[in-house]
Amino acid sequence: MTSLTNLVQFPGLGLEFTINRVAFSIGNIHIYWYGVCIAVGLCLALVFAFRHCQEFGVDPDAMVDVILIGVVLGIASARAYYVAMAPFEYESIWEMLAIRDGGLAIYGGIIGGFLFGGLACKWRGVPILPMFDLTAMGFLIGQGCGRWGNFFNQEAFGCNTTLPWGMYSEATRTYLMGSTVTAQKGVVIDPNLPVHPTFLYESIWCFVGFALLYFYRKKRKFNGDITLRYLIWYGAGRFWIEALRTDSLMLVPSIGLRVSQLVAGLAVIVGLALEIYLTRKYKDKPLMVPLALNADNRTKKKKLDGPIAFFGPESSLPASASRAEFLEKTAAWNKEVGEILDENLARQQKNG
Repeated sequence: MTSLTNLVQFPGLGLEFTINRVAFSIGNIHIYWYGVCIAVGLCLALVFAFRHCQEFGVDPDAMVDVILIGVVLGIASARAYYVAMAPFEYESIWEMLAIRDGGLAIYGGIIGGFLFGGLACKWRGVPILPMFDLTAMGFLIGQGCGRWGNFFNQEAFGCNTTLPWGMYSEATRTYLMGSTVTAQKGVVIDPNLPVHPTFLYESIWCFVGFALLYFYRKKRKFNGDITLRYLIWYGAGRFWIEALRTDSLMLVPSIGLRVSQLVAGLAVIVGLALEIYLTRKYKDKPLMVPLALNADNRTKKKKLDGPIAFFGPESSLPASASRAEFLEKTAAWNKEVGEILDENLARQQKNG
């Protein structure tokens, strides 16, 4: 059974911490730091999404359903992907479903989140690509926080290093003495030496990526621009970080190529190709963002017998507009649209 406490040392920095995998307990139920880190990341991503959604033409009320479906099925997909990589290590279906000890594959979460989130967008009438752009930045927040769960679990670390921030614990030693360790050909692993804290590398990489995309968001050229840049940024970081890890599934052992590196490399190549093509295509066309129709007006619109058009020059803003402009213009436009819908509904009721 995995120990609940670990003495984690950073010999090069002269630091050591005794960490407990349990954050707190409610009766006999333990709440693990792994889950707390994921929850904190999710909450911060939600705060960001609700604060900036109207800048992407997404109504916050409609976004709630999309997020709920995307998060729940994204976590399920993350676990399914993780289990699929080593299905014979589990003795029962309950072990496959248990995530309290870790075991969520971020690629599965990304794929599931985008797939099921996209389907939810179609259902709720949310613009898919703008929602994906918003989600991509939220992913980086969640991933940056969530990786610290690996620190508390003392997992997802790398091979030996002599760098000052090298990390050592009894958990790293025990794992590296096992037979499941994977490393580049010719790399010797010593369980008694510090290892790369790859969780820290990926966390920093994600937070830097979020900052870059946050300041770029007003300069985006087309819907899906931020999503592609997310794939490029995260894929590039994951490719080199994965090369340091000792728990990855090898694809080509002779050259040390891992499955995750293949996925990351494909994400970078496809993302770059599409980004270059679409940037050239839209370089002289400023991106206009349609204003989000609020929940009340969507309900009124559904009550009308026939279609109604109220989209025009006044119903959109350039992506470079400030958040304050989006909030003010969206509120004013929805008020105007509501009045038009009320008139049409009254006329329909009178004629009916």
